[in-house]
Amino acid sequence: MYDCIIIGSGPSGMTCALYLKRAGKNILVLEKSMPGGQMVITTNVENYPGFSHIDGASLATSMFQQITSLGVEVRFEEVISCDLKNNIKVIKTDKNQYECKTLYIATGASSRLLNVDGEKRLTSKGVSYCATCDGALYKDKIVAVVGGGNSSLEDCLYLSNVAKKIYLIHRRDEFRGDKVLIDRITDLKEQGKIEFVLNSQVVEVLGDDKVTGIKVLNKIFSNTQIIEVDALFVAIGRTPDTAIFEGLEFDDAGYIKVDSNKNTNIKGVFCGGDVSNTHLRQIVTACGDGATASLSINEYLTKH
Repeated sequence: MYDCIIIGSGPSGMTCALYLKRAGKNILVLEKSMPGGQMVITTNVENYPGFSHIDGASLATSMFQQITSLGVEVRFEEVISCDLKNNIKVIKTDKNQYECKTLYIATGASSRLLNVDGEKRLTSKGVSYCATCDGALYKDKIVAVVGGGNSSLEDCLYLSNVAKKIYLIHRRDEFRGDKVLIDRITDLKEQGKIEFVLNSQVVEVLGDDKVTGIKVLNKIFSNTQIIEVDALFVAIGRTPDTAIFEGLEFDDAGYIKVDSNKNTNIKGVFCGGDVSNTHLRQIVTACGDGATASLSINEYLTKH
């Protein structure tokens, strides 16, 4: 019987584990692949306090070494089901079954892929899914952003302060974002900072060791063009990893609803990081969620 089981060893899960272990709790971290989550595929992290520059894999390794040096138990098993109905939660993996008094869900969210040639090969070599994470690497460079919702428009606004020029590629002829964002993007277009490539989709990412361009198909005329860029930012949405959880409340986008203390609608079940309905999804905010959740878990265990 564990005081708490943490599903996911990204920055949120590892921070929660760190705080709970230091508080003397009996905890278990379950991870289906490797520690670090999305952080691992971030080439350069320059907005995490204390490091002017560090690659995501190294930061993930440091966090993992820190929790394991304290004696945190980590098992690399994939969770396949969770029974959250009773006070004692039952967690089944592909190898074992565990029981716990509390559960912290930190399974994260995955960026939706374009699924085109060159994308996976050049991920972290010019293909990025986080403009705020990697945008600063392309100061005074030419970049492209794919998407038509708020995320892509916000990425363009952020990159407009960094990049020399931005191509905004959208498969439709109108954007789906908020009017205020569309107006600001349109202003940047009139200034020559952004060029719209509408009714179009990226069909290939070009480059050997790094991104050198993209092949774009116009859906109206069925012709393709090569656009030379130094980076491609994909902002077509994210998919929260929630398939194994039943009985929880989700927002319209499928993220788990939590309050300011990281409580879900089920007593004894807490959630944080990218899988929750948080406003900002960054390494530092995920760590904050883990720390906040640990305090709520401690309070819950004291009362029960």
